[in-house]
Amino acid sequence: MNRITLENRPKANSIQPLGSLIPFIASYKGTLAAAILSLLVSSAALLAMPIAVRNVIDHGFSVDDAANIDRYFFILLFFVLVIGFFGAMRAYFVNWLGERVVADLRSKVFAHVIYMDPVFFETTKIGEVLSRLTTDTTLIQSVSGVTISIFLRSSIQLIGGLVLLGFTSMQLLGVLLLIFPLVVLPIMLVGRWLRKLSRDSQDRIADASGQAAEILGNTQTIQSFTAEHLEIERFSASIQTSFRTAVRRIRVRALLTTVGTVSIFGALIFVLWLGAKEVLVGNLSGGELGQFVLYAMLVGVAAGSLSEVWGEVQRAAGAMERLTELLNIQSNIRIPEIPLAFPSPARGAVRFEQVDFSYPSRHDEFAVKQFSLDIEPGEHVAFVGPSGAGKSTIFQLLLRFYDPQSGRIYIDEVDINLADPKTVRSLMALVPQDCVIFGDSVESNIRFGRPNASDVQIVEAAKAGLAHDFIDQLPDGYDTFLGEKGTRISGGQKQRIAIARAILADPAILLLDEATSALDAESERLVQSALNALQKNRTTLVIAHRLATIRQADKIVVLNSGKILDVGKHSELMARNTTYAKMVELQFGGLTSVT
Repeated sequence: MNRITLENRPKANSIQPLGSLIPFIASYKGTLAAAILSLLVSSAALLAMPIAVRNVIDHGFSVDDAANIDRYFFILLFFVLVIGFFGAMRAYFVNWLGERVVADLRSKVFAHVIYMDPVFFETTKIGEVLSRLTTDTTLIQSVSGVTISIFLRSSIQLIGGLVLLGFTSMQLLGVLLLIFPLVVLPIMLVGRWLRKLSRDSQDRIADASGQAAEILGNTQTIQSFTAEHLEIERFSASIQTSFRTAVRRIRVRALLTTVGTVSIFGALIFVLWLGAKEVLVGNLSGGELGQFVLYAMLVGVAAGSLSEVWGEVQRAAGAMERLTELLNIQSNIRIPEIPLAFPSPARGAVRFEQVDFSYPSRHDEFAVKQFSLDIEPGEHVAFVGPSGAGKSTIFQLLLRFYDPQSGRIYIDEVDINLADPKTVRSLMALVPQDCVIFGDSVESNIRFGRPNASDVQIVEAAKAGLAHDFIDQLPDGYDTFLGEKGTRISGGQKQRIAIARAILADPAILLLDEATSALDAESERLVQSALNALQKNRTTLVIAHRLATIRQADKIVVLNSGKILDVGKHSELMARNTTYAKMVELQFGGLTSVT
């Protein structure tokens, strides 16, 4: 399947990626209209001021017209008030729009990423994604808010100023337009260079963010090997690379400012010099020259602002390009146009039919080969086999994190490839060996299994999972904050909260990557008791590590190299399958007589 990856991405050479912002901005037409109206009124008042100034110069200082001088200055004051009020309104609406657009963009990117398949997360650093969600969207915020406001205001002032310059003196305007391309071309060239450096700078920041996330997520391992200084040096090197890239960008940005200022105001000074000569020969009045000077100043400031904004636009275009690439990546796990529905209530029957699967990173090596298995509703099935036999892959396929290359998987006689993945997963609950506890309260962690559950149902689930007693002894009970990854509670307590979460979800199919293999004896006893309660009246699939799980299973599936070697109860397999008997002896200390 063709897909754009973050490592292999196209490079745009224009500000075209910013066009992707249009749908976000268009959602707030009323605010946009208010911002544009305020912009037009304040810009019109600003463009009208030089005309009033001309009248003051040509008529206000005349003895014959002295009575009107107050009127002219009141008109100027009125223009100032209009510019101030509507300028403030423009700034408010535009900044609100910028904040709103970025909030929507962040939400959309996050919502898109969270549905990506495992291949995406195998090939992408989380820090890279976080950088795009934060740093890149901050640049977009500048463009969709302040920058776009300056751009629109400066554009109106530039165009309006040029038109009114033409009314003032067409000859001087003609000279200005002739030298205008000589002003714009260097700005465009330096701006394109700045855009490339801006993108490189954002990439280096993303690299540093990814490295920081990896280091801070494994601090105990780093500290246990006393490798802090190595990681500090590694991160510092990454930061230095980011800094050097940023310095190159800053230098080019400074060059852009210099080129823009010198070329724009140099051109204006030249034209004003010509205008001064026109006044001396009597072709222009003093007021007209004053009007031309003010319009030339407005045009110069507007053009200078646009050259400055161009640098920001270039940076934002690179940022939007990165975000658009992220939004364009499609998950390999697709939702059918018309997904099939499952029977309600679900029975929990599972059938694998000639399933072949290899991981995308290892196309030539089958993780599961010709895998066929029928599991009846309510059955307890254990999967055993050496590391790499395909046990975890079975769970991954059943949860539809991956789709098989061939064969079919059915739940209650519905092909899961023809169903919505979210619906498929809602039929199951997974209790992994290394359970996930979120940096939130106990209640929120259990409620994760069913967001609309009542407080009473949460307590009942905790009691069924043998977690209520220790939760009740925590400082704030069910409101106790557990810390990131549950660092404030023990491994056995984490497992019991995870089991309570699964009990609350009340799934038709339970998937256990046996949760007791890394616990002490007392914790194992409590967790195993909770698991026994959880397994009642539901189909249970277990990746077996302990003898107790094998003894309880209705079926034991012996796997090796992705293939089924045998299926049966423990006593049957011990009697007829030497591979299984040897596996039991090696894995479970030679306790082969257990039935």
